Amino acid sequence: MVTESPGFIFLNACLINNFVLSTFLGICPFLGVSGKVATAGRMGVAVSFVMFIASVCAYGIHLFLVLIEAPYLQLISFIVVIASTVQLVEMFIKRFSPALFRALGIFLPLITTNCAILGVALFQTARNYDFIQSLAFALGAGAGFSLALLIMSGLREELDLAEPPNVVKGTAIALFIAGILSLAFMGFAGLGGQQ
Repeated sequence: MVTESPGFIFLNACLINNFVLSTFLGICPFLGVSGKVATAGRMGVAVSFVMFIASVCAYGIHLFLVLIEAPYLQLISFIVVIASTVQLVEMFIKRFSPALFRALGIFLPLITTNCAILGVALFQTARNYDFIQSLAFALGAGAGFSLALLIMSGLREELDLAEPPNVVKGTAIALFIAGILSLAFMGFAGLGGQQ
């Protein structure tokens, strides 16, 4: 068992080892949906919800698979849980917010292949977190993912008002900003250390 407090685990997942800006997991939706703050915020909530459900299920699945001595089924089990949860989220958003469903576009079903969500399940299992620690880790990872999306989308909205040189317009300047954000988040490493 890991003896880290849930508060430290949350802070570590949110800022110190942010999934997007420190470990570079979940870059596809980070760059694809970060054009508008409203869309990025909603995508952050959807990904955080899927991370939370995947974390709860991964904890139970891991215990069950260890009990029946079949840990080799862990990865495929996690993928099935994540895909099922994403389908439920997609149906819910399509039913209750068709405009958001259209705004998120292809990135909503791509949450299934978001490596940050699978990373949460695998990292918490590898670190032997208990149930409360797993929840703190998932909530911290979701908050960090949402924070990175919101910061990036806010900066990209501001860039729409600027006139950068033609050489760096579009994807190039988005990648520059992502790199600078990553460097800024690396500064949080002094708070707790890399894992």
